[in-house]
Amino acid sequence: MSRRRTLGPRKKLALLVSAVTVAGGGAFVMASTSNASQTPTTKSAADSTVCQGLATALGNNQKFIEGQRASPDAQSEARIANREAVIAEIELKQEASGCTVGESAQDSRPARPEQPAQPAPDEQAGGDDAAQPPGGDGAAASGEQVCNGSTVTLSGEGGAPAASSDRFPAGTRLKVTNLDNDKSTTVEVTGVSGSCALLNDAAFEQVREPGRFLIRRALIEKVG
Repeated sequence: MSRRRTLGPRKKLALLVSAVTVAGGGAFVMASTSNASQTPTTKSAADSTVCQGLATALGNNQKFIEGQRASPDAQSEARIANREAVIAEIELKQEASGCTVGESAQDSRPARPEQPAQPAPDEQAGGDDAAQPPGGDGAAASGEQVCNGSTVTLSGEGGAPAASSDRFPAGTRLKVTNLDNDKSTTVEVTGVSGSCALLNDAAFEQVREPGRFLIRRALIEKVG
């Protein structure tokens, strides 16, 4: 005759505690996994061309502000206030694009604000180039290639198509061609920035590829 083995009260309590612990641990793992899947992921400049363009634009504006604070003049406060508003707009674009908000990347070329523009060897004052309208075939043919290897991004500023530059004075005409889609725009330099050619929003829209804030393969020409 066999005997049935029965569990004492202490063993029953120990088994019950173990079961609750295992169940609780499983619930914790499931909750942790669920929370992790709901955590939004952000992209850095290294992960996305869009984020890299916005980071470069942010860096250019920060660099400009640093320059104004280092060598202020009567208009520096107004310029800084304008660029701070531009930075706020760029950060909104970073957030909307899923980028790391506030990530900044300086342009690959150092700023040289005091370097004068170098005219082409055969450029003469009052020549035919000065009489040609922006973007004309003649201007494209006689343009002097400058800033070889520079990338082009946007400043975030509004207004009519224009550019700012760290080496060309106001009034200089630059033709910027996006070699990835063969679109080009010829604009006048209207201010100072931290890169060779920084396009405002209207000018950048004329040459950009959809969804991109950086032109990696750019041809920049001085046409007037």
